[in-house]
Amino acid sequence: MKHVLKSSITLVLALTVAGQATAQTMITELGAGEGELNIVAWPGYLERGETSPDFDWITGFEEATGCMVNVKTANTSDEMVALMNEGGFDLVTASGDASLRMVAGNRVQPINIDLIPSWSTVDDRLKEAPWHYVDGTHYGVPYMWGPNVLMYSTEVFPEAPTSWDVVFKAMDLPDGQPNAGRVQAYDGPIHIADAANYLMFHQPELGIVSPYELNQEQYDAALDLLREQRTIVSRYWHDAFIQIDDFKNEGMAASGTWPFQVNLLQGDNTPVASTIPQEGATGWADSTMMHVDADNPNCSYMWMEHSLASNLQADLSVWFGANPAVPAACTDGRGMQTAEGCTLNGLDDFDRIKFWTTPVSSCESQDECVPYYRWVSDYIGVIGGR
Repeated sequence: MKHVLKSSITLVLALTVAGQATAQTMITELGAGEGELNIVAWPGYLERGETSPDFDWITGFEEATGCMVNVKTANTSDEMVALMNEGGFDLVTASGDASLRMVAGNRVQPINIDLIPSWSTVDDRLKEAPWHYVDGTHYGVPYMWGPNVLMYSTEVFPEAPTSWDVVFKAMDLPDGQPNAGRVQAYDGPIHIADAANYLMFHQPELGIVSPYELNQEQYDAALDLLREQRTIVSRYWHDAFIQIDDFKNEGMAASGTWPFQVNLLQGDNTPVASTIPQEGATGWADSTMMHVDADNPNCSYMWMEHSLASNLQADLSVWFGANPAVPAACTDGRGMQTAEGCTLNGLDDFDRIKFWTTPVSSCESQDECVPYYRWVSDYIGVIGGR
């Protein structure tokens, strides 16, 4: 993939240049809305009542601002980076394995938090998170965060699985049938981190400190585990709705997934549940970022302020099964979420989640790590049987 980073030196230089080049052009005041807003988003992130009439945080924004929202859904972080590289979008809801690449590539611009009145309501743990706050500059507005959970069929598992091994290792499941052909894996290079996270628990002698910082030996072990996984995987999923259909109609037993799929399946009375097994989980903390050449900056800032409204954050949290970037959304009663619901979604598990980030060659935990461009090419090879 031509846009990924090939070393942390490239990353540091690019981030420095990006910051110096764009800080002078940071917006200092807002004008009238341009009438349009184009956003790249994960599935389920921007709802206008079409999937469920109870969840709509676009229509009211359009009526209040005159900014008509166009949403382009992306199923992977790599797809988001590619779309932002092509241009034509104002905003993107980016995870940590995409955000720093876009900062480094000068695809997004610094955010003037003084123009976002609700910034003070953002979770303090997210305000200067390293996946959007670079060298003293804000490049994103926190939106939502959560874990990558293990979803399982309750007809297959009377009790929640205690380990991710049910999707990594060939075995018979509690219903007496093999897991081969009944499990899925994520169709994205960042899934290598899930394998590394598993190995951190089961092979501590490898010395993995972070699933995103792997030396060659650790990386090879993760790839070997993924090659083993390939022999049992029915589908490498990237489309949330195709995975939902598979769990409804194709006899799937287990898969890593997002809380979004779990919520929709349970809402349709499909016998599934989810858990975070003993090894812990990777996860995502997503930020709304603004394209360096955004055609509609005023509407963009209006949306970023709107996105922090506690009623939107509460309803988004309920809808997606994740955690709001605004803690008050859990308790102020303006939306559907409750304190109990946030606790159930893992609000207190922030420190247990290993959030997606972009692997680079010069890493903190050791002298040299395998950079992301290798993850991209090698994961393609794993899926292809190499």
